[in-house]
Amino acid sequence: MNTTKTRFRKEPVRAATPFDQARDELFQQIMRCGVIGSASEDQTDWFDNTMQYLAERYYELAPSELEQLRVLGERFAQPPKARKAV
Repeated sequence: MNTTKTRFRKEPVRAATPFDQARDELFQQIMRCGVIGSASEDQTDWFDNTMQYLAERYYELAPSELEQLRVLGERFAQPPKARKAV
């Protein structure tokens, strides 16, 4: 009989990158500010202002990462696609 105990090794908690933090904050703000369902002009203005804020807050992010954040945010703010009944 095996008398040694099998111990599970916990993986160390990975620290969130600035991109991950900015993405999470952007998604929270989209839900909190009611961006989903608003007019496209209002969404454009909101994203312009919010991306300026995120660029100042997360100065570590490269311009390409900020562009990725905006694309993710705009996709997140779109209404769900309607499914056709079969």
